[in-house]
Amino acid sequence: MLLRPVVGFDLDLTLVDPRPGVAASYRELSRLTGVPIDADEVAARVGPKLELEIARWFPAASVAAVADTYREIFAMHGVPGTSALPGADAALAEVRRQGGRSLVVTAKSEPLARATLDRLSLAPDELFAWRWEEGKTHALAEAGADLYVGDHVADMRSAVAAGVYAVGVTSGADDASSLRDAGADVVLDSIAEFPRWLSAYLLPARLAALDESLRALGSVVVAFSGGADSAFLLAAAVRALGPANVVAATAVSPSLASRELDAAAEFAAGLGVRHEKPHTDEMSRDGYRANDGNRCYFCKAELIDVLRPLADATGIANVATGTNADDAVAGFRPGIRAAAERGALTPLRDAGFTKDQVRAASREWGLPTWDKPALACLSSRVAYGVTITPQRLARVEQAEVSLRAALHAAGVDVRDLRVRDLGGRARVEVDPTLVDWLSGRPDLLGCIDGFDHVEVDPRGFRSGSMNEALGARGPTS
Repeated sequence: MLLRPVVGFDLDLTLVDPRPGVAASYRELSRLTGVPIDADEVAARVGPKLELEIARWFPAASVAAVADTYREIFAMHGVPGTSALPGADAALAEVRRQGGRSLVVTAKSEPLARATLDRLSLAPDELFAWRWEEGKTHALAEAGADLYVGDHVADMRSAVAAGVYAVGVTSGADDASSLRDAGADVVLDSIAEFPRWLSAYLLPARLAALDESLRALGSVVVAFSGGADSAFLLAAAVRALGPANVVAATAVSPSLASRELDAAAEFAAGLGVRHEKPHTDEMSRDGYRANDGNRCYFCKAELIDVLRPLADATGIANVATGTNADDAVAGFRPGIRAAAERGALTPLRDAGFTKDQVRAASREWGLPTWDKPALACLSSRVAYGVTITPQRLARVEQAEVSLRAALHAAGVDVRDLRVRDLGGRARVEVDPTLVDWLSGRPDLLGCIDGFDHVEVDPRGFRSGSMNEALGARGPTS
């Protein structure tokens, strides 16, 4: 079951465009040897092994020596003339995001390949150089690759011979038809399309893995905040176990916006699942009220400490949260640690679900939460170091409700909106496209009460923006 893929990438014309550098290098080679070479013609067919190209212009006996000379020239002229193709870095990043491992498998020499990657800040997990056709096949097999992405028909043949999924990109000389004829399982217009394609390609396997893991639990209490992640987990649990073996539990406290409780109840009722609304008392925890960097630890600890007895009382052995794979790598997340210490399960994370995949699967299932904006608890709006109180949370909630209503009355739809409590002043974050407009509307900002000053963040909405301050002073323990 493909959950954490090992993905190989060709280098030239798959991740990088070396053609200007190749042309410059062949012109210099022609100048040094006195042999006429059509550098532009050579650059137009980048892809084959270097020695094959050299043999077009030089006698067989001198090919090896000329190839060595060319490599020396390319280090000086070719590497600086090579650029990353749009989306190359995002493709490598997506493999990491999906919990996988990236390889570059190329016919280029190792020194030149490394110099190219380093100069362009492209960082695969592993490099296999000096590989062509059979050599690429052996490298893919050796690395346990699941997919290989390339622009040349030879790349497709190597992937087929290695028994891996062949992904063609038409950024080289070979067109889609040629790549398919050579064995490509799918053809993309460019590497820029790869991240979205990979996410969709992995989704069926992750759905199957999630279903299997939930079935193995037998029964589960889902910590159900009403957001996209926990809603999807709840729906998946009902599909796997039936509503009689699933309990949705939405914690009620001053940190939960009241409108979210109503929406959560409606969603649970639509699934026919039992919906519990236990009260949590995170305010009784000194660490939560102090609101230092570890506030989320105390909040999540309170939640799981309340849900565990609830599960026991209902005869259910497991408690699960909607933590996804993106959450696990999103930097400082003390709440995840608190839940793990108390034995809470993370089925979405374990199956490798990213936020995009949660939304894609939710949409496929017809869940109304598939495009629901991220909506963290009200405490996340309060600057670290500013004491959390019920009154402060209520002030933030009312400010957001009032501003959203004022924007709606003005005929403006806003997707993401936060009012950040910085103590005596409020900082408003909205969709980036609305920042300048809202900054010029003090009449609308005037609906926010209880603060000495209200300002609009020029950077717009950013999930977890309060954590930016932690980078300077570091979290406390």
